[in-house]
Amino acid sequence: MARPLDHAKRAELLASVVRYIAEHGLADLSLRPLAAELGTSSRMLIYYFDTKENLLVQALATQRPDIAAVFAGVDDAAELRERAWSFWKANSAGADQTSVRAMLQVIGAACAPHGPYADYANDAITIFVEAFTAGLRSIGTDDEPEVVATLLISGLRGILQDRLITGDVERTDRAARRLIDRMVR
Repeated sequence: MARPLDHAKRAELLASVVRYIAEHGLADLSLRPLAAELGTSSRMLIYYFDTKENLLVQALATQRPDIAAVFAGVDDAAELRERAWSFWKANSAGADQTSVRAMLQVIGAACAPHGPYADYANDAITIFVEAFTAGLRSIGTDDEPEVVATLLISGLRGILQDRLITGDVERTDRAARRLIDRMVR
């Protein structure tokens, strides 16, 4: 008879996986070193998550903010710009960089034909674009809200990647602020 899942252990493993990916990278991810770092076995990781890819997708899903809530109830362009700026600041600095680094690696890996993370990356992008599109529609913009949301989300993702690579906080903050200010009118 199969042993029941220990949900507390499973949640602990998911949180640790994101930190591991941020520190060690996704390209050479192997279950044995990951399991050793997490204090478990590769067999237990498969038991809990079925595949390495499923483990990573579930781990990232636990880190995803409720983006719809971030942009819900916006009344005007100034408020939407400030919420976008606050979201940028929260995700470009400090503790959140761990999950951001892992997420950017997964999105990059999803670009490969038939990549195992394509569905996750597509869902993540769709969620962000739809939430920001809703925010734009709520302020009554008539400048193709979905296109503006796509430009903004893709642009901020690129600026964030630049920041993580170069470490240039001041320049990337200025670029993010300008992008937000120009796209949300």
